[in-house]
Amino acid sequence: MTESSAARKTDPAEGFSEESMPDGVNIIDVTKKFVTRERTVQALKPVNLHIRDKEFVSILGTSGCGKSTLLRMLGGFDRPSTGHIYFHGEEITRPNADIGMVFQSYTLFPWLTVEENIAFGLRQMKKHPPAEIREIVSRYVDLVGLRGFEKQYPKSLSGGMKQRVAIARALATDPGMLLLDEPFGALDMQTRGVMQELLLNVWQSSPKTIVMVTHDIDEAIFLADRVVVMSARPGSIKEIVDIDLERPRDYHVRNTEKFVNYRAHCSDIIRSESMKLIQEVG
Repeated sequence: MTESSAARKTDPAEGFSEESMPDGVNIIDVTKKFVTRERTVQALKPVNLHIRDKEFVSILGTSGCGKSTLLRMLGGFDRPSTGHIYFHGEEITRPNADIGMVFQSYTLFPWLTVEENIAFGLRQMKKHPPAEIREIVSRYVDLVGLRGFEKQYPKSLSGGMKQRVAIARALATDPGMLLLDEPFGALDMQTRGVMQELLLNVWQSSPKTIVMVTHDIDEAIFLADRVVVMSARPGSIKEIVDIDLERPRDYHVRNTEKFVNYRAHCSDIIRSESMKLIQEVG
């Protein structure tokens, strides 16, 4: 696959001025260092990235490349060492209701039922009457395929069902952006594939900006409009791959020549960055 048909290489210095930012997410000259008594670790070199409004972006890279660190900063859970992150023109400095997040680990409240977990964020917002909350929860129960399980507690759910509840809870508050940190990493291969298709269906039913971190190359390509491939630590944007696969998508697209070419292209980049890590250790 040629570079013109598969990807657009990005210059790490390519950024956006704060005076003329396009709509969506704007990451401007963001770096991150972790400082301890023993040493300083440079997790991210300068990162510049624009994510369009209601775009689905996957962040792909080797372990330790800083992709989850970048996601936490997008969610306001951590601050950049230098640089700024904006969403719809407002700088992200702390978690807020317009940004939802789903983690790899199951983060449901075990003492709440499925419907109570989904309603939790809505109740915290204190702006929806009870009848409206019930209506919203019912809609998302149907959207993630959990009708009949509303009264169940998390202990009686499978891993895939727990993540459906977590996704529904994050979406129920209607955030402008949803962040996903390896949300299906703990699931078996078959369940993972089903959850990927479910996520696509949910996003296509209610489009919003989604940024997902993953180690899975197939998952990144299948879901995203663009795949941001990170370099080895200290992380930076190695390449952005534009995924020109027709939507709506289903699992059959994985067998197409175009998908296979995207997979090979991304695999080559990841392998090259992984080899750098091995050589450094050697």
